[in-house]
Amino acid sequence: MAFLTHLLACLFGTGAWVAINGLWVELPLIVNDLPEGWYLPSYLTILIQMANIGPLFVTVMHKVKPGLVKEIAVIYIIIALGIMALFLLAFFWKETTWIAGQMHSTGFLILTFFLSVVDCTSSVTFLPFMMQLQPKYITTYFIGEGLSGLIPGLLSLIQGVGMMKCVNITRNDNTTWLNATDDGYHIETQYLPANFSVQVFMFLLSIMMLCCLVAFFFLTRVSQEDSSNTSLLQSTVTLNSYSTTDIEVSCNTGPSDTNKSTEDIHHGGRMSSDSDNNLVNYSWAHYALIYFLTGWVNALTNGVLPSIQTYSCMPYGNLAYHLSAALGSMANPLACLIALFLPSRSLIILVLLSVVGTGFGAYNMMTAVMSPCPILQDSNWGVVLIVISWILFIGTLSYVKVMIGVILRSRSHSALVWCGAVVQLGSMIGALVMFPLVNVYSFFRSADLCNMNCPR
Repeated sequence: MAFLTHLLACLFGTGAWVAINGLWVELPLIVNDLPEGWYLPSYLTILIQMANIGPLFVTVMHKVKPGLVKEIAVIYIIIALGIMALFLLAFFWKETTWIAGQMHSTGFLILTFFLSVVDCTSSVTFLPFMMQLQPKYITTYFIGEGLSGLIPGLLSLIQGVGMMKCVNITRNDNTTWLNATDDGYHIETQYLPANFSVQVFMFLLSIMMLCCLVAFFFLTRVSQEDSSNTSLLQSTVTLNSYSTTDIEVSCNTGPSDTNKSTEDIHHGGRMSSDSDNNLVNYSWAHYALIYFLTGWVNALTNGVLPSIQTYSCMPYGNLAYHLSAALGSMANPLACLIALFLPSRSLIILVLLSVVGTGFGAYNMMTAVMSPCPILQDSNWGVVLIVISWILFIGTLSYVKVMIGVILRSRSHSALVWCGAVVQLGSMIGALVMFPLVNVYSFFRSADLCNMNCPR
């Protein structure tokens, strides 16, 4: 039964961010067909932050009218919405419309907004629902959440997303070519067809969301059974407490043990096998640091760096962009596995890992600023470094996010809800800072991959 519950928790976690993660790893193919081009990632980040209306509503209702919004009902609604939006996206992702004198991919952007509402709202509903299960399942959930990036990444590797080649095209004497050579040839970028289409990829993502829905249905049954067993356990503890109080006092048992039992009952009535509530007492300053780290790492991973990944990776070639997107998404579940076997609740270690991850992010940002001619552009070492930098950037900060979730899981239900709110706040700030830099002030420059014209 425990193995089955772990499997269900993992499948449930995969639905948390599979839609948006899937779109990110598919961008190396999509950016070549939609009119936004290299600007598309920044549009995607701002849409995700606009979708914070979902978690904002849930968080406000949790504060103003506790218990009025039922988490289970909200989860059913958003998962069903995600399945429907992915199914429609498979058919309408290429639909475009003229807006303010420019062509925009309205089909993709509108449906992406709804998918963003689904995934953002999952941050303040999925984790709190996991509070109804035993603490050992929280890490399994995070592994599943990591798989929401790993599985789409594997699919994109199989798909062969966005591979390209440079072709010499003979120049017509009646036509003026840009970047034409003196011998009458023009170098043109041609993208090779993928092994399967974007439509098939979207269908596969919708199937993953359907599996999440089925897993959630059975998890609600498991939580109900646990609640029944919890009620019986609580009654037993209440009856036995009258006969053990005098013994505890005579033996000078410290108050921490008694308080731990009471707190376990109030948080769902089950005794925590890992003694989460008795490990570390955090001060307000510690909580401020934890929430600051939460906002910082999510601002970088969900807002700042994703906006400029095309500028950071594409100058090294489409393969570098493809591998950075796919393998970077795989770094998330790997970090979750490391957190499972090598957990660390030390705030000092989490701060150091945050600094290291920020350093890799700074390198990625530097290459984006130098686009279209970053350092080591014509060297294989440049490709290797940018791919490794993106992997380690995502991996180190993902570990920090997982351990913060584990720490707050041991505190209370409200701590997790506010953690989700801070996640979205940090992500929103990062996206709002980057959007004008990319789309208004054109701080970052794109280029034709086959016609860089960079100094050697």
